[in-house]
Amino acid sequence: MARIFSLLAALVISSAALGASLSDLSNRDVVAALKEALNKSSQAAVARLGVENGFFGDERVRIPLPDSLKRAERVMRSLGMGKQADDLVLRMNRAAEAAVPEAKTLLIGAVKKMSIGDAKSILTGGDDAATQYFKRTTSEPLAEKFLPIVQDAMSKVKLAEAYDQFAERGRRFGLVRDEDTNLERYITRKALDGLFLVMAEEEKKIRQDPVGTASSIIKKVFGALLQ
Repeated sequence: MARIFSLLAALVISSAALGASLSDLSNRDVVAALKEALNKSSQAAVARLGVENGFFGDERVRIPLPDSLKRAERVMRSLGMGKQADDLVLRMNRAAEAAVPEAKTLLIGAVKKMSIGDAKSILTGGDDAATQYFKRTTSEPLAEKFLPIVQDAMSKVKLAEAYDQFAERGRRFGLVRDEDTNLERYITRKALDGLFLVMAEEEKKIRQDPVGTASSIIKKVFGALLQ
Protein backbone atom coordinates (compact mmCIF):
# COMPACT_ATOMS: atom_id res chain seq x y z
CA MET A 1 0.00 0.00 0.00
CA ALA A 2 2.87 2.39 0.80
CA ARG A 3 4.34 1.74 -2.63
CA ILE A 4 0.99 2.60 -4.25
CA PHE A 5 0.76 5.90 -2.34
CA SER A 6 4.34 6.75 -3.36
CA LEU A 7 3.54 6.06 -7.00
CA LEU A 8 0.40 8.22 -6.85
CA ALA A 9 2.36 11.05 -5.24
CA ALA A 10 4.99 10.86 -7.96
CA LEU A 11 2.33 11.01 -10.66
CA VAL A 12 0.73 14.06 -9.05
CA ILE A 13 4.06 15.87 -8.84
CA SER A 14 4.93 14.97 -12.42
CA SER A 15 1.55 16.18 -13.68
CA ALA A 16 1.91 19.49 -11.87
CA ALA A 17 5.35 20.03 -13.38
CA LEU A 18 4.09 19.37 -16.91
CA GLY A 19 1.23 21.79 -16.42
CA ALA A 20 3.40 24.63 -15.13
CA SER A 21 1.71 27.94 -15.72
CA LEU A 22 3.02 31.48 -16.05
CA SER A 23 2.67 31.97 -12.29
CA ASP A 24 5.14 29.13 -11.72
CA LEU A 25 7.93 30.84 -13.65
CA SER A 26 10.71 32.60 -11.75
CA ASN A 27 11.60 36.23 -12.38
CA ARG A 28 14.97 35.04 -13.61
CA ASP A 29 13.36 32.80 -16.23
CA VAL A 30 11.00 35.54 -17.43
CA VAL A 31 13.78 38.11 -17.79
CA ALA A 32 16.15 35.66 -19.46
CA ALA A 33 13.51 34.56 -21.97
CA LEU A 34 12.46 38.12 -22.77
CA LYS A 35 16.05 39.26 -23.25
CA GLU A 36 16.76 36.38 -25.60
CA ALA A 37 13.54 36.95 -27.54
CA LEU A 38 14.24 40.69 -27.82
CA ASN A 39 17.75 40.04 -29.06
CA LYS A 40 16.49 37.53 -31.62
CA SER A 41 13.76 39.78 -33.00
CA SER A 42 15.95 42.88 -33.17
CA GLN A 43 18.91 41.12 -34.76
CA ALA A 44 16.67 39.44 -37.32
CA ALA A 45 15.10 42.80 -38.23
CA VAL A 46 18.49 44.49 -38.61
CA ALA A 47 19.76 41.59 -40.73
CA ARG A 48 16.72 41.81 -43.04
CA LEU A 49 16.74 45.58 -43.51
CA GLY A 50 20.39 46.58 -43.20
CA VAL A 51 21.39 45.15 -46.58
CA GLU A 52 20.98 46.20 -50.20
CA ASN A 53 17.28 46.12 -51.10
CA GLY A 54 16.33 45.57 -47.46
CA PHE A 55 14.02 48.57 -47.80
CA PHE A 56 13.85 49.15 -51.53
CA GLY A 57 13.07 45.50 -52.31
CA ASP A 58 10.22 45.20 -49.80
CA GLU A 59 7.01 47.05 -50.64
CA ARG A 60 5.89 47.04 -47.00
CA VAL A 61 8.83 49.16 -45.86
CA ARG A 62 10.01 50.81 -49.09
CA ILE A 63 10.25 54.56 -48.48
CA PRO A 64 8.31 56.65 -51.02
CA LEU A 65 8.30 60.39 -51.46
CA PRO A 66 6.03 62.01 -48.86
CA ASP A 67 2.34 62.03 -49.74
CA SER A 68 2.38 65.82 -49.76
CA LEU A 69 4.83 65.75 -52.68
CA LYS A 70 3.08 63.17 -54.84
CA ARG A 71 1.79 65.98 -57.05
CA ALA A 72 5.30 67.30 -57.56
CA GLU A 73 6.44 63.79 -58.46
CA ARG A 74 3.73 63.56 -61.12
CA VAL A 75 4.84 66.91 -62.54
CA MET A 76 8.45 65.71 -62.67
CA ARG A 77 7.42 62.61 -64.58
CA SER A 78 5.28 64.63 -66.99
CA LEU A 79 8.37 66.76 -67.75
CA GLY A 80 10.45 63.71 -68.55
CA MET A 81 12.19 63.63 -65.17
CA GLY A 82 10.94 60.18 -64.21
CA LYS A 83 14.47 58.79 -63.98
CA GLN A 84 15.47 61.52 -61.52
CA ALA A 85 12.39 60.84 -59.39
CA ASP A 86 13.13 57.10 -59.38
CA ASP A 87 16.75 57.74 -58.49
CA LEU A 88 15.75 59.94 -55.58
CA VAL A 89 13.48 57.23 -54.17
CA LEU A 90 16.23 54.63 -54.63
CA ARG A 91 18.78 56.80 -52.84
CA MET A 92 16.34 57.43 -50.00
CA ASN A 93 15.98 53.70 -49.43
CA ARG A 94 19.72 53.10 -49.76
CA ALA A 95 20.25 55.70 -47.05
CA ALA A 96 17.86 53.82 -44.75
CA GLU A 97 19.60 50.52 -45.49
CA ALA A 98 22.94 52.10 -44.57
CA ALA A 99 21.60 53.49 -41.30
CA VAL A 100 19.82 50.41 -39.90
CA PRO A 101 22.93 48.40 -38.87
CA GLU A 102 23.67 51.19 -36.37
CA ALA A 103 20.57 50.09 -34.47
CA LYS A 104 22.11 46.86 -33.23
CA THR A 105 24.18 48.30 -30.38
CA LEU A 106 21.38 50.52 -29.07
CA LEU A 107 18.82 47.72 -29.19
CA ILE A 108 21.12 45.37 -27.30
CA GLY A 109 21.70 48.13 -24.74
CA ALA A 110 17.96 48.55 -24.24
CA VAL A 111 17.62 44.82 -23.61
CA LYS A 112 20.32 44.90 -20.93
CA LYS A 113 18.55 47.74 -19.11
CA MET A 114 15.17 45.99 -19.06
CA SER A 115 13.70 45.62 -15.57
CA ILE A 116 11.71 42.71 -14.13
CA GLY A 117 8.59 44.89 -14.31
CA ASP A 118 9.26 45.61 -17.99
CA ALA A 119 9.79 41.91 -18.68
CA LYS A 120 6.54 40.82 -17.05
CA SER A 121 4.45 43.48 -18.80
CA ILE A 122 6.05 42.61 -22.15
CA LEU A 123 5.53 38.90 -21.65
CA THR A 124 1.81 39.22 -20.98
CA GLY A 125 1.28 42.05 -23.47
CA GLY A 126 0.12 41.80 -27.08
CA ASP A 127 1.96 40.32 -30.03
CA ASP A 128 4.09 43.45 -30.37
CA ALA A 129 4.58 44.37 -26.70
CA ALA A 130 8.36 43.93 -26.95
CA THR A 131 8.50 46.08 -30.07
CA GLN A 132 6.53 48.79 -28.30
CA TYR A 133 9.08 48.64 -25.47
CA PHE A 134 11.86 49.22 -28.01
CA LYS A 135 9.91 52.12 -29.51
CA ARG A 136 9.58 53.80 -26.12
CA THR A 137 13.18 53.31 -25.10
CA THR A 138 15.17 53.62 -28.34
CA SER A 139 13.29 55.78 -30.88
CA GLU A 140 15.02 59.03 -29.92
CA PRO A 141 18.62 57.71 -29.69
CA LEU A 142 18.10 55.66 -32.86
CA ALA A 143 16.98 58.76 -34.74
CA GLU A 144 20.11 60.55 -33.55
CA LYS A 145 22.26 57.66 -34.80
CA PHE A 146 20.46 57.33 -38.13
CA LEU A 147 20.26 60.99 -39.11
CA PRO A 148 24.00 61.70 -39.76
CA ILE A 149 24.26 58.54 -41.88
CA VAL A 150 21.19 59.50 -43.89
CA GLN A 151 22.47 63.05 -44.29
CA ASP A 152 25.82 61.80 -45.58
CA ALA A 153 24.14 59.46 -48.06
CA MET A 154 21.78 62.12 -49.36
CA SER A 155 24.42 64.88 -49.57
CA LYS A 156 25.54 63.34 -52.85
CA VAL A 157 22.06 63.63 -54.39
CA LYS A 158 21.46 67.03 -55.98
CA LEU A 159 17.73 66.44 -56.22
CA ALA A 160 17.56 66.06 -52.43
CA GLU A 161 18.56 69.71 -52.00
CA ALA A 162 15.92 70.73 -54.53
CA TYR A 163 13.40 68.69 -52.56
CA ASP A 164 14.07 70.65 -49.37
CA GLN A 165 13.71 73.96 -51.19
CA PHE A 166 10.48 72.89 -52.85
CA ALA A 167 9.10 71.44 -49.61
CA GLU A 168 9.85 74.63 -47.68
CA ARG A 169 7.91 76.69 -50.22
CA GLY A 170 5.07 74.18 -50.02
CA ARG A 171 5.04 74.41 -46.23
CA ARG A 172 4.55 78.16 -46.36
CA PHE A 173 1.37 77.65 -48.36
CA GLY A 174 0.15 74.80 -46.15
CA LEU A 175 0.75 72.20 -48.90
CA VAL A 176 3.49 70.27 -47.12
CA ARG A 177 3.43 69.07 -43.50
CA ASP A 178 6.15 70.47 -41.23
CA GLU A 179 7.58 67.01 -40.53
CA ASP A 180 8.04 66.39 -44.27
CA THR A 181 9.96 69.55 -45.10
CA ASN A 182 13.37 67.99 -44.41
CA LEU A 183 14.08 64.94 -46.53
CA GLU A 184 16.74 63.44 -44.26
CA ARG A 185 14.49 63.57 -41.20
CA TYR A 186 11.64 62.10 -43.20
CA ILE A 187 13.87 59.19 -44.32
CA THR A 188 15.05 58.67 -40.75
CA ARG A 189 11.47 58.52 -39.46
CA LYS A 190 10.41 56.07 -42.17
CA ALA A 191 13.51 53.92 -41.55
CA LEU A 192 12.49 53.62 -37.89
CA ASP A 193 8.93 52.77 -38.91
CA GLY A 194 10.23 49.97 -41.13
CA LEU A 195 12.58 48.66 -38.47
CA PHE A 196 9.84 48.44 -35.84
CA LEU A 197 7.42 46.86 -38.33
CA VAL A 198 9.83 44.02 -39.07
CA MET A 199 10.71 43.63 -35.40
CA ALA A 200 7.01 43.23 -34.62
CA GLU A 201 6.75 40.49 -37.25
CA GLU A 202 9.73 38.66 -35.76
CA GLU A 203 8.31 39.00 -32.25
CA LYS A 204 4.98 37.57 -33.37
CA LYS A 205 6.75 34.54 -34.85
CA ILE A 206 8.42 33.83 -31.51
CA ARG A 207 5.17 34.17 -29.57
CA GLN A 208 3.23 31.92 -31.94
CA ASP A 209 5.94 29.26 -32.28
CA PRO A 210 8.34 29.35 -29.31
CA VAL A 211 9.38 25.75 -30.01
CA GLY A 212 10.71 26.83 -33.40
CA THR A 213 13.25 29.18 -31.81
CA ALA A 214 15.49 26.31 -30.68
CA SER A 215 15.92 28.05 -27.33
CA SER A 216 15.04 26.12 -24.18
CA ILE A 217 14.31 29.22 -22.08
CA ILE A 218 12.07 30.77 -24.76
CA LYS A 219 10.23 27.45 -25.13
CA LYS A 220 9.71 27.27 -21.38
CA VAL A 221 8.49 30.83 -20.81
CA PHE A 222 6.60 31.59 -23.99
CA GLY A 223 5.27 28.06 -24.08
CA ALA A 224 3.59 28.75 -20.72
CA LEU A 225 1.63 31.55 -22.37
CA LEU A 226 0.13 29.09 -24.85
CA GLN A 227 -1.19 26.69 -22.20
